[in-house]
Amino acid sequence: MTSIWVWALPWIVVPMVALWGYSVVRRDASVVDVFWGPGFGVLAVVYHWGAASSGVRPALALAAVLLWALRLGLHLGVRWVGKGDEDYRYAQMRARHGDGFWWVSLWTVFLLQAGLIWLLSWPILAAIASPGMPGLVGWAGVVVFLAGFLFEAVADQQLRRFRRDPARRGMVLDSGLWRYSRHPNYFGDALLWWGLWLMAADAGAWWTVFAPVTMTLLLLRVSGVPLLEPHLTESRPRYAAYVRRTSAFVPWPPRKE
Repeated sequence: MTSIWVWALPWIVVPMVALWGYSVVRRDASVVDVFWGPGFGVLAVVYHWGAASSGVRPALALAAVLLWALRLGLHLGVRWVGKGDEDYRYAQMRARHGDGFWWVSLWTVFLLQAGLIWLLSWPILAAIASPGMPGLVGWAGVVVFLAGFLFEAVADQQLRRFRRDPARRGMVLDSGLWRYSRHPNYFGDALLWWGLWLMAADAGAWWTVFAPVTMTLLLLRVSGVPLLEPHLTESRPRYAAYVRRTSAFVPWPPRKE
C-alpha cells in the first residue's frame, strides 16, 4: 500500500498548486476550502485505480468518499461563489504578510492542505486496497459514516437556509441540530471520519486511527471551533448566551441559563 500512497502524491500536489496559481490571480486564498473534500475524492479514485481491488469493501469505501467529497465540494463551492470576498481568516493572513502573501500562501495554505489530505487519506487507501466483503466492524463503519454524513448535510442545509433570510441577519441559529450543538456540521464531519476508519480497521488497518483523531482535533482545537467562535462572539451579540447553554461539539440537550 505504501507504494500506491507515494505514487498518489502528485495527484494532490499538482491540482493544489494550480489552485494556488488561480488564487494569486484572483487574490482570494479561500478557494482552497472548496478543494478540501474533492481532494480526498481524487485520491480515492487514484487509490482504487492503483490497487485494482475488487469486492464490496473497496466499492463501499470509494462510494462513501466520493459521496462526501461531491456534497462538501458543491456546498463550499456555492458558498464561495456567493460570498464574493475572501474569507476573513485568509484576509487576516494577507494583511499580516502584505505583498509576500502570494508566496507564503503556497506553503502555509495550499501545500499544507495538500499534505494533510495525503496523510489523512490512509484509512481510505486501506479500505479501498482490501478486497472482499466487509465484516461486522466494516458494516458498522458504513452506518457510522452515513450517520455523520447526514448530520453534516442537514446541519449545513439548516445554516444555509438561516443565512438566506435577511430578517435573521446578525442573529444566532439555535434551532434544529444547532439547538443541541454549536457546530453540528463539524460533529458530523468528525463522525463520518470515524466511520471511514472503522471500514479500514475491518481490513486490519487499525493503526490508521491517527487520521480520525487528527481530524477531530483539527475541528475542535485548530482550524474549526477556535477560529470561528471568537469571530461569532464579536459579530453576534447573542452568541455568548448561546455558548453558555449549548454544547460546543457533541449534540446534547441545552443547559438552562
